[in-house]
Amino acid sequence: MSTAPEIPNLMEAIVSLSKRRGFVFPSSDIYGGFNGFFDYGPLGVELKKNIRDCWWNDMVRRREDIVGLESSIIMHPKVWQASGHVAGFTDPLVDCKASKQRYRADQLFFSAVEVVNPEDNSKQIIGYVSALESENTAGDLQDKAESMKRKKAVRGNLVTITPRDMTEAKPEEIALIPSPATGEPGSLTEPRAFNMMFETHVGALRDESSVSYLRPETAQGMFVDFKNVVDTGRVKIPFGIAQIGKSFRNEITPRNFIFRSREFEQMEMEYFIHEDADWAKSHREWINWCKSWLISIGLPESHLTEYNHPQEKLAFYSKGTTDIMFKYPFGVQELWGIAARGNYDLTQHANASGVPHFIFDEATKKRYIPHVIEPAVGVDRIFLAVLCGGYAEEDVTDEKGNVEKRTVLRFNPRIAPVKVAVLPLLKNKPELVQRALDIYTRLKRRYAVFYDEGGAIGRRYRRQDEIGTPWCITIDFDTIEKDGTFTLRERDSMQQRRITEAELFALLEEAVY
Repeated sequence: MSTAPEIPNLMEAIVSLSKRRGFVFPSSDIYGGFNGFFDYGPLGVELKKNIRDCWWNDMVRRREDIVGLESSIIMHPKVWQASGHVAGFTDPLVDCKASKQRYRADQLFFSAVEVVNPEDNSKQIIGYVSALESENTAGDLQDKAESMKRKKAVRGNLVTITPRDMTEAKPEEIALIPSPATGEPGSLTEPRAFNMMFETHVGALRDESSVSYLRPETAQGMFVDFKNVVDTGRVKIPFGIAQIGKSFRNEITPRNFIFRSREFEQMEMEYFIHEDADWAKSHREWINWCKSWLISIGLPESHLTEYNHPQEKLAFYSKGTTDIMFKYPFGVQELWGIAARGNYDLTQHANASGVPHFIFDEATKKRYIPHVIEPAVGVDRIFLAVLCGGYAEEDVTDEKGNVEKRTVLRFNPRIAPVKVAVLPLLKNKPELVQRALDIYTRLKRRYAVFYDEGGAIGRRYRRQDEIGTPWCITIDFDTIEKDGTFTLRERDSMQQRRITEAELFALLEEAVY
């Protein structure tokens, strides 16, 4: 996949295309939508399935050291007590008492507006400004500070704006920080903890004894089933347990389309290593593997960077966490987190359940609790990343010399929702249509294929470009009257060549798997 050129309002274009062509719909759309939830349309489910299948094939089936698992979405509530989610799975929340809007405190930034008097170099705070997190948060605050200075007609030079998020605000500052909703100070509450787990009830009674939760992550299922896998799976350290499944978080501010939503799908793997193993080496190997895998499915390498969590922001049990970041249209954001979690999770569940979670070391004849490296990624975030990385608009010249705009999704063939479009040159020629339908039927046994006989051939090509189909084949009169070959048109270069049916199947076998 080549890097798409800079496109103004790229995110708007992607959201529009997603609904127009059946990738993603707002959930409950006919009722006005439901914030933080989305439905995946006919093309979206194919793209999402291909992402999952590629990950599963590469992570599980093509390796000897990783096995799969599917744990239940609702587990015993003691699981979440032992893991610390009941007590600590929280985001800091700030309310605007005037507008009733809610904000994550760590995504709401503010700064004092200081002015230096040129006569005596004294500093004066003339007010506070605030802005929600964006790609240009500091610039937003600077613009608001300059506007405040003009309105108050204050002489002097502005001091450089230093953004701080609301978790760092002092009580005396909170009353002075304006609400993003109203622009007026005095209505924001102090940050407070908000547990993001969705609560439900299991059984006929609805009281404290029936409370349970929709899982906020898939990881705990793999820790809880660790002993079952060891006892039945004939696994040896180091080994991993992988899982794909839905998770649910009651996000305060779902945003940026499907990037941050309340229902999402995760692909996680827990890789267990010896307690004396070089965790940093294993951690680095998995960072490299994850980055290479993202490139293998078509993400531009230029859009990928790494972010190492500073020591002071790590959980007390964490040895290190590195995020693979992706350059989305709304900024560089976390795509894939690779965490070295020590043996915290297995220890917590062993202590809470009374069931030991250990490995017996044949060499030393000692028992130990393994440490774990956890690569965890959201399917929806990869889905959005391949849309953003593959979307392009370009001017092309048709056979008559007319210049028109072409929208194209440059999906890697491995994940493209449709692999091949089969197009009879003319729909009113039965011999062409029948030959096209014959090959369409054979292709469909193995691949997602699209049949289209409506409209001019150039227009049909454009429709396939817009949904990311790598190849189109056109059945013409030479196919019937001469050697049986047909025209293969390649999406990215738009080059065409004659090809046999056997060559087409060989091409697909090589490119798709």
